[in-house]
Amino acid sequence: MENKEYAVEFNNVSKIYKIKDGNNKSSNKMFCALKDINFKVEKGEVVGILGTNGSGKSTVSNILSGIVLPDIGEAKIDGEQALIAIKSGLNNQLTGIENIEFKGALLGFDKKKIEKIKREVIEFSELGDFIYQPVKSYSSGMKSRLGFSISINIDADIIIIDEALSVGDSAFNEKCFDKIKELKDSGKTIFFVSHSISEIKKYCTKGLWIEGGVFRGYDDVDVISKEYVEFTKEYKAKNEEEKKAFKAEVYKNRLTDQIIKVKKSKTPYVAIIIAIMFISVFTVGFLGSLKSDLKAKLGSTETGESWKIYRSL
Repeated sequence: MENKEYAVEFNNVSKIYKIKDGNNKSSNKMFCALKDINFKVEKGEVVGILGTNGSGKSTVSNILSGIVLPDIGEAKIDGEQALIAIKSGLNNQLTGIENIEFKGALLGFDKKKIEKIKREVIEFSELGDFIYQPVKSYSSGMKSRLGFSISINIDADIIIIDEALSVGDSAFNEKCFDKIKELKDSGKTIFFVSHSISEIKKYCTKGLWIEGGVFRGYDDVDVISKEYVEFTKEYKAKNEEEKKAFKAEVYKNRLTDQIIKVKKSKTPYVAIIIAIMFISVFTVGFLGSLKSDLKAKLGSTETGESWKIYRSL
């Protein structure tokens, strides 16, 4: 019997948030963004994540990318991850070029590799002279181009694309999907979050359906997409009162007054603090290895100027 290699395993994963009342004060109610999710994804699959708005798709992608941790259960991720989402991972104060350099420095790449990535990102993104402008001046489509181009060129094992291509033009999106097929052929595992059933059926091998924070299915993409389309048709056939009642019931089922002993309730916040501290120390150390006095210069220079110093080394 052939042993399967899994890139991702979700074992009884739940993500829970404490909600506030109408006076912006904490209440005893907890909201289950995800509740008891279980699935396994083999390496090399392209998985389309389906679900209506607010169903928990982005929470799944955030756990996959390591941005948040599950409160209950375990998410096993075998490989380096890269999240591609609108505005995700980009510093608005830096130019496009500076964002590439900054990302490379945080990942520990040497200057030679960063220069190689810069050339590939410039060519793929087709941003022209805008690559030298601050990201705060970019449109959503331009940010999507830059984020996608950076993420696909850092050689991650698992790539999560969360609605990042929904704002791009059709020609560039087609180019992105060609790249997705190329990455799949090279053995990368890809998660694709989209509301476009046709795109998911065209480019994905598997479908993962999350609805109302709960697992509805994981199977071949044609099977899951058919079940999801039938569900949406049934919902659309309801009148406004029925839709309102349905949404209220779903929301009610995601609330709980029960005191839940979460396994890692404070871990995400601690992890974020540790990550910030690590990144700060690591970045200074990396740049300091290129030029010993850069730390002092960074302390007295604006962010944009700092990266001009970096590029001049």
